[in-house]
Amino acid sequence: MSAAGRTPGRAPDRDSGRDPGRAPRWYEDGALHFGLGIEDTFVPQGGPGERPIDEYELTDHYARYSEDLGLASDAGATFMRWGVPWHRVNPERGVWDWSWVDRVVDRFGELGLRPVIDLLHYGTPLWLDGQFSNPDYPQVVAEYGVAFAERYGDRVTDYTPVNEPMIHALFCGVYGYWPPYLTGDTGLTTMVRALGEGFVRTQRGIAEVLGDRATFMHVDASMRYAGDVQGEHRATAERLRHQAHLVEDLVTGRVDDQHPLAGVLLGHGMDDTSLAWFADHAVLPDIVGVNYYPRISTEVFEEGVHHAGGFADPRPAQDAGVAGLVEVLLEAERRHGAPVMLTETAVTAPVADRVAWLHESVAAIRTLRSLGHDIAGYTWWPVFDMYEWTYRHGTAPREEYLLTMGLWDLVEDGRGGLDRRRTPVADTFRTLATDVRANGAVGADGADGPDDADDSTGADSAAGAAEETRVA
Repeated sequence: MSAAGRTPGRAPDRDSGRDPGRAPRWYEDGALHFGLGIEDTFVPQGGPGERPIDEYELTDHYARYSEDLGLASDAGATFMRWGVPWHRVNPERGVWDWSWVDRVVDRFGELGLRPVIDLLHYGTPLWLDGQFSNPDYPQVVAEYGVAFAERYGDRVTDYTPVNEPMIHALFCGVYGYWPPYLTGDTGLTTMVRALGEGFVRTQRGIAEVLGDRATFMHVDASMRYAGDVQGEHRATAERLRHQAHLVEDLVTGRVDDQHPLAGVLLGHGMDDTSLAWFADHAVLPDIVGVNYYPRISTEVFEEGVHHAGGFADPRPAQDAGVAGLVEVLLEAERRHGAPVMLTETAVTAPVADRVAWLHESVAAIRTLRSLGHDIAGYTWWPVFDMYEWTYRHGTAPREEYLLTMGLWDLVEDGRGGLDRRRTPVADTFRTLATDVRANGAVGADGADGPDDADDSTGADSAAGAAEETRVA
């Protein structure tokens, strides 16, 4: 069966393009790997009423990268999801300035910390007119990815071609919130097609450079819907459930004329030739990354109330806790048949709440692993606090947009800089991350059994939710 002919929602053929004789990868050793991330949203284009967003600049990471990577290592992380500021390293087409990235990659090596590279975490270079809608976008993003791999491929083998592509598509192509400010189904189709083609060309280009050493982590935001999803909002909720996976379905060659959203795409700029191209050039994830935030990843439909979504007209959110986490992890495992990682999670809350969610979510994942599910990694995001995206359209000082969700708090030092203040969340993370017995290979002597769960509520909830998902 061709890639395009697969049933939507079913796992693709995992044998495609893989050498069965290759050595196991680092995430295939049966252990639970703990990682961290540094918020790396870049939307460098400004304008009237719009400030550029560069989270590395806002958090002083450009100046304090060495210390920041050291924090992750000190917390017991073995890998870090880290993004490249494309707009800085590529000031003109074909012109590269890798000087700062050179120092960061060297620091990763000094610490023995594995970099998992976010090549695109929102935003294009300033010279690319039309941003994602520029017809050259797929080629230039691939040129950038290949240039990175050629320079650092001897030390960096793990890549996310596009972080959260569906959030890109929504913010840039549906809500008109970020460049190129497109809206509606035509905007969605333009963004999905461009992001998908760039994704495919980037992954294939890096694979040509690195061969079988390359590992590709496909990461997207989990989007859940609750409330009145079987009543007046049923059609909208059903569409949004499929839409949440649309870019991944496209790049893995699973969008044909039977796909639930084929009519939207074919009616707004794509054609059968385009779909056939994706089917013929399909790329698969080695690892499936799921980003889940318990208090915001589940939107609620209310009877008689209609919201467009996004920052301008948001739906209320529901704290789905461990049950939501289990659902999205098992759905990712079912859809893709590949190892799954929780690639972002946190709560924006006081320290006690952050510690509680850390215990609950780790316990849930350990329980899933004890039940035989291939959950290979856990990532707290971010290692230190970040700034809310509403900063872009605001006018207040940056401290007004601080989101307290890190292992370290960011504290204004009174001189324009930011101190990193360690919290008990960092100590808790280190305790969990360095527990070799609890994080060892499933089935190993004393490892990862249900009795090893560090939080009975998270473990019990995970076991119950996993059983409900299996029965459903």
